[in-house]
Amino acid sequence: MLKLFTLLVAAGIASPALANDTMAEVRTGGLIFAQSDDVSMAEEDLFISASQVRVDYVFENTSDKDVESLVAFPMPDITGQVDNTSAISDYDSDNFLHFSTMQDGRPITAKLQQRVVSLGIDVTDELAKYAIPVLPYSQKTAAALAKLPETVQKDWTARGLVYPMDEGDASISLVPLWTLRSTYWWRTTFPAKKKVSVQHRYTPAVGGTVAISFLEGGEAKGERFEEYSRKYCLDADFVRTVRQRAGEAEAGGANYTESWISYVLSTGANWAGPIRRFQLTIDKGKPGSLISFCGSNVEKIGPTTFRMTAEDFDPEKDFDILILNPPEAESKTP
Repeated sequence: MLKLFTLLVAAGIASPALANDTMAEVRTGGLIFAQSDDVSMAEEDLFISASQVRVDYVFENTSDKDVESLVAFPMPDITGQVDNTSAISDYDSDNFLHFSTMQDGRPITAKLQQRVVSLGIDVTDELAKYAIPVLPYSQKTAAALAKLPETVQKDWTARGLVYPMDEGDASISLVPLWTLRSTYWWRTTFPAKKKVSVQHRYTPAVGGTVAISFLEGGEAKGERFEEYSRKYCLDADFVRTVRQRAGEAEAGGANYTESWISYVLSTGANWAGPIRRFQLTIDKGKPGSLISFCGSNVEKIGPTTFRMTAEDFDPEKDFDILILNPPEAESKTP
């Protein structure tokens, strides 16, 4: 269904990034609806950039009766690690993606369900018993863990909930290792023989590296290059331009950086039939950046924006986007 699309606007190259210079992207997607054979998706208008994801839906209830439905927005799982490589920046808010939604122009107040899992076991109630915040990387969580009784600290360490980190000077901090699963949800009604518009917005968790990482010794080879070729549809022109710039970077040029955005498009397709009209707009941010992704019927519609359209679209694959960001001095290169 999808065919190769790669657009070169500007390109750069740098040496492979080290592991500790990498932030892992967090895959996010759209809304999930309860199964219905009476409600179809007439339109989906999806906008993706490094700073915001916007999704505008138009649903149509073709039946002669109202349809009540549960709607959910699964937030990405957050798993505590000794070395935090997650791209999520707001670790002190339950709404860490700044999610919001509207229906027919009216804001919706969604309920939030949060569960904490460790080694496959739900430990939400146990954290609540000791008043431990559920967000793994929050400073409030670290402070609360430090106040746990010693017997509880040892028990949680043995059970894999936390890891004792030696801070020096006989100081030990407990690093959360549990996984937080969060879902916003609400109930809605699709009136008979009518269309309903639903919009939601959030800030994506963008991953990346401090340098271009998919060349090996300046050559287009190796496992990482093969992975990028499949994931982002790198074509011969892209690779040729990148290698051409490699010499410039090695001669003292500033490093380009990678940004990765992943959007889960294939989940939540519980409506009747395909999406009758689908539109995807991607904004690469700076005119001098390079963008590559897999798609079809894509056209450039602005200095930084690209659009893909489809009729009777059946979302079978997810979207992975690679953006190469030039040095600041070159970011305005056309």
